[in-house]
Amino acid sequence: MPYLSPALNVMTTAARKAGRRLIRDFGEVENLQISRKGPADFVSSADERTERILVEELSKARPGYSFLVEEQGLIEGPDKSHRFIIDPLDGTTNFLHGVPHFAISIALEREGQLTSAVVYNPVTDEMYTAERGHGAYLNDKRLRVAGRSSLREALIATGIPFLGREGHERFLAELAPLMAATSGVRRFGAASLDLAYVAAGRFDGFWERGLSPWDVAGGTLLVREAGGHVSDLAGRSNVLESSDILAANDSLHPVLLKLLRASERS
Repeated sequence: MPYLSPALNVMTTAARKAGRRLIRDFGEVENLQISRKGPADFVSSADERTERILVEELSKARPGYSFLVEEQGLIEGPDKSHRFIIDPLDGTTNFLHGVPHFAISIALEREGQLTSAVVYNPVTDEMYTAERGHGAYLNDKRLRVAGRSSLREALIATGIPFLGREGHERFLAELAPLMAATSGVRRFGAASLDLAYVAAGRFDGFWERGLSPWDVAGGTLLVREAGGHVSDLAGRSNVLESSDILAANDSLHPVLLKLLRASERS
């Protein structure tokens, strides 16, 4: 059985409550696909509504804690040593297009250190949880990163810069050597779930640039508690202070890091 600290129990309860509303909203988005206006405005409202539910539920259970959230930014509470980091809807574009691959991500920081994490896909009811020093779980199953050591057998996930974002040429330079060296590269569109899949051994690695702390906080703890290695693309461990990330097992991480850094020099 997964270890559920009081804080993690509060986080999973909040995620499930917000997730029930997201599922209803997702059903409405699928109906709106046929309209001329499209569902974009509705999805933005769903994102904000989910964030509000999470902040309200977590504030009730942990009054005074601070928050770092996607829509409102930093919400400072009197307790400066604890902070929830929340992405209420990771995979907004998937959600917008009726693709059932998105997640709620919640991480708890204590004095600057990640201690608890939840990544929840309400459509599949997959609840990924991690507690520092107590491992990572998918529902009731203990997670371990995949044990592959050969890059040619590895399946790697990534994120692609979209319209309006910089870095398209750099991404293509990074992608080319990985396409040639690995079993495949996938782009699923939700960084928190990409990291959760690394923790579960579904993906052997994941890298992406242009991310925010709420994109990666929960997934970072999941991977580390599943025995994996997480850094930024300069090899530094504090990924919340960076905008890029690389996650893999201990064997593949240095190989992937070398390939990605070499592409910057080419």
